[in-house]
Amino acid sequence: MLTEAGEEYIEHIYKMSLEGGPVIAARLAERMKVSPPTVADMLKRLSENGYVQSSRREGVRLTKKGTDSAETLVRRHRLWERFLTDVLGLNWDEVHEEACKLEHAMSPQVEEKLAEILGHPETCPHGYPIPGTRGAKKRVKEAKPLSSLSVGDKAVIERVAEEDSQLLQYLASLGLLPEAEISVKEIAPFKGPMLVKVCGAQYALGQEVASKIMVKGK
Repeated sequence: MLTEAGEEYIEHIYKMSLEGGPVIAARLAERMKVSPPTVADMLKRLSENGYVQSSRREGVRLTKKGTDSAETLVRRHRLWERFLTDVLGLNWDEVHEEACKLEHAMSPQVEEKLAEILGHPETCPHGYPIPGTRGAKKRVKEAKPLSSLSVGDKAVIERVAEEDSQLLQYLASLGLLPEAEISVKEIAPFKGPMLVKVCGAQYALGQEVASKIMVKGK
């Protein structure tokens, strides 16, 4: 059985692998805000139990066993986020931390019933696809950061980073929500702010914020 800490590791490895490029232990330590030796120790245990494989060339990779476990966790997390927003009425900036607690204590029967009650949603409130739904992995790979667009480009917001509650509050106040149409009007030189138009209004976004908004072409 995976410990709750082990589940957090494979969940992060899963998400990072979908972002593209190898998952490096140092990046994993940075993402999880723990020390490199702590990561090394956990990866050793996960490897011994058949959840991950690692090499200098390919980095850290989930095995099929690890992938199946990670997808179950991510699916449960995102179903809980939908329940907390759609049924309990919490704001989208409040649900990530709550879902992190709930995802670890959920049976397959409750998972299925929750999905049924919610009408089998395809995404969480932040726009991330729910594993097990049609085209989930394809949607992740097709999206690209808003910061990669050029002047004149138009797109639709696919999803936004879910971990930073203050960022979510800020984006919601500007109407930068999943499925909103957005266009790039100007980009300041030397990786300066982007001037974007959404919901009939124009806003300047820093490159760091823009990199956390994933879009797809219109």
